[in-house]
Amino acid sequence: MSNVAPTATTERAAGRSVGERRDGRTGPVQRWRYTLPGLVGALVFVCLSLSPSLLPRTGVIQGLVCGITGAIGYGVGVLVAWMWRAFANREARPTGRRSWLIFAVVAGACLLCAMALGRYWQGRIRALLGMPADGLASLVVIPLLAALVLVALVALARALRRVYRWTAYRLEQWIGPRAAHAVGWTAVVTGTLLLVTGVLLDGLVAAADAAFSVRNGTTEPGIVAPAAPERSGGPGSQVPWTSLGQQGRSFTGGGPSVEQIAAFTGGAARTPIRAYAGLESATTAEQRARAAVDDLARAGGFDRHTLVVMTATGSGWVDPGAVDSVEYMTGGDSAAVSMQYSYLPSWLSYLVDQDRAREAGRELFDAVYDRWSKLPPDRRPALVVVGESLGSFGGETAFSGEYDLRNRTAGAIFAGPPNFNTLYREFVDGREAGTPEVTPVYRDGRTVRFSTDPQTGVPPTEAPADGPRVLYIQHPSDPSVC
Repeated sequence: MSNVAPTATTERAAGRSVGERRDGRTGPVQRWRYTLPGLVGALVFVCLSLSPSLLPRTGVIQGLVCGITGAIGYGVGVLVAWMWRAFANREARPTGRRSWLIFAVVAGACLLCAMALGRYWQGRIRALLGMPADGLASLVVIPLLAALVLVALVALARALRRVYRWTAYRLEQWIGPRAAHAVGWTAVVTGTLLLVTGVLLDGLVAAADAAFSVRNGTTEPGIVAPAAPERSGGPGSQVPWTSLGQQGRSFTGGGPSVEQIAAFTGGAARTPIRAYAGLESATTAEQRARAAVDDLARAGGFDRHTLVVMTATGSGWVDPGAVDSVEYMTGGDSAAVSMQYSYLPSWLSYLVDQDRAREAGRELFDAVYDRWSKLPPDRRPALVVVGESLGSFGGETAFSGEYDLRNRTAGAIFAGPPNFNTLYREFVDGREAGTPEVTPVYRDGRTVRFSTDPQTGVPPTEAPADGPRVLYIQHPSDPSVC
């Protein structure tokens, strides 16, 4: 048996690159080296990430998108190169200086062109949405943040690979090489998934909750505690004003006055009722729903003509246009109830907090319906459900389908429903053949209808109203709907 130490060639033949030891550790030079195929993949993905989106992105968001997609592209490039070498049955070859120079020139030109086009496209979208132009600072923020994110993610992937190889090396002392690599790979992947979806995700959500809870304690300018007993946080209310949160205080402290409603209707008007419970009003979603409904009953909400159950979005925001419209149309003879279920804004709740929205929508409607159903039929107010964006997701969860919505409500309006809404997908996927997804027709429009612009009529316009109606308002370019 030869006592000669293994050469770099035999190390590569054993599946290890130069600079990497058998126990999975690498030298300082190899640790920060990037392959040409990986960088080509990163370049392609970064350029693609600068293509236009349905909504404009800030410099920070675009930098994160570029960095994440670039890291994915780097991995794809490395994988494609590895597969090519496997089919060609040859080892990796060092990249020549000339190839690096050609790549540098091409990469520089492609990135400059993609950045210019991306900025132009984002400017067009901002102009269409009436948003201010993006500042010049984004030209610096995007590449710097993208580079930091890409380097960090590639380093993290390499660290996981080293852990896998170290684990396999240790296991080889007890089991065969193939089994050791399979077990090591499974252990690292499983451990990473558990860490990311468990400890890490919970920690990030807790940190985000703590950060956004600070804003929850503030009050928007011009909003003061209501002087009317018909509002939560006002005189006689069972829900303290300080517990409503920023959005709850805006909900109960805002809205049209009796004088404004009377001027609109041209007759007498009543003070609309608005009931609300914030995260600090009670501990659990069930308790908050009960607190909001108790305060609604205290204010006389079940004695009004129309009762609106509104599922909030994210941090507790309720579209003022939705509730204001009802109050104007009913001459103030209405009541609205809602509750907060998160400190996080809607887009972040959508990513990590969907369960809270689902629970809040179900608990709130069930608490209202329990009181409403016990009233004599001739004394029950018209029960309407309203939700926008993530609020429509929460509002849907209280119902099992079309007939449940029809039997337990006087109607519902869901604006901008996210594509993952269960009932929304059921209605859209079950649409009549030949009708487009943006304006589908579901079962002749007998209950559920869709519209991109209610002012032009809700199809099928030839079908008369027959009982309660459920209306989905969606814009074809809304990214949450598409």
